[in-house]
Amino acid sequence: MLLRPRPFLLQALKPLHSSRGPLAVRRTLSAHAAAADAAPRGDAPPPARTRHKNSRTPVPPRVSVNTALFFPPGVERDAALTEEMVLPGSNIVVGPYSGDSRVKEAEFIGCSAHARDCPKDDRPEFAVLGRSNVGKSSLINALTRRKEAALTSKKPGKTQTINHFLINKSWYLVDLPGYGFAAASKTARMDWSSFTKGYFLNRDTLVGVLLLVDASVPPQKIDLDCANWLGRNNVGLTFVFTKCDKVKKGKGGRPEENIKEFQENIKLVYPEPPPWIMTSSTTGLGRDGLLLHMSQLRNYWDNEAT
Repeated sequence: MLLRPRPFLLQALKPLHSSRGPLAVRRTLSAHAAAADAAPRGDAPPPARTRHKNSRTPVPPRVSVNTALFFPPGVERDAALTEEMVLPGSNIVVGPYSGDSRVKEAEFIGCSAHARDCPKDDRPEFAVLGRSNVGKSSLINALTRRKEAALTSKKPGKTQTINHFLINKSWYLVDLPGYGFAAASKTARMDWSSFTKGYFLNRDTLVGVLLLVDASVPPQKIDLDCANWLGRNNVGLTFVFTKCDKVKKGKGGRPEENIKEFQENIKLVYPEPPPWIMTSSTTGLGRDGLLLHMSQLRNYWDNEAT
């Protein structure tokens, strides 16, 4: 299988044309993130102390992590920024494509055992991916404000299929099986790898992956491997750091320390970090900001795909 070019190898973005297909748009979104992050940042304020006007969740404490900003489509890299333009607890700049991010309806469409069985790819979609028990179902429930949109379980590896949720009758939120469940058979783990990778590489309407990483523990090799694989295959992603409300004593007990270490460990593939945001399904931290970030990528996709 041929690998896609790594986005950080691109020296500059070429103008987009609406005649290009959705897959090309998704690749360009990923490339835009890498190219924009490499630009000078100026005197942009640290995002951890900012509060976006649409955010109703707590602002996290100052984080000593890599705050290289993610400039979305429509924002010039040398643009003058105000505090309101950076989402709290993230490196994400809010651009002109941001819009109504409210979730008014969430409907479970169905589950698929293979990528080829997924619903017709006629709407933009975001895939939620992460290690088993990282909080995928909790995040989906929080985003949709449905307690049982995606059933949570204390048993890792409960989700075994690709589950599609139709949001506002206009876009999909996709719950993918968790990876790294040691109790699963070797065959089951190989099957997961095969059909999930096929989904990432062939799903034309995939706007981006929300890669969930547990910030309450030090970086895990399996998360780093997954992040690097996505990067090498030019799959656009946003790091969603979960459980940021949990602070423990001792080394590796503070979320900001673990986030910084995670970013250090992926620098070979991501010289500058992709968009990232701190979240907590317990306190609601990051929920509104993540939805707003998704709205601007989704609206840009809609604009370029039509």
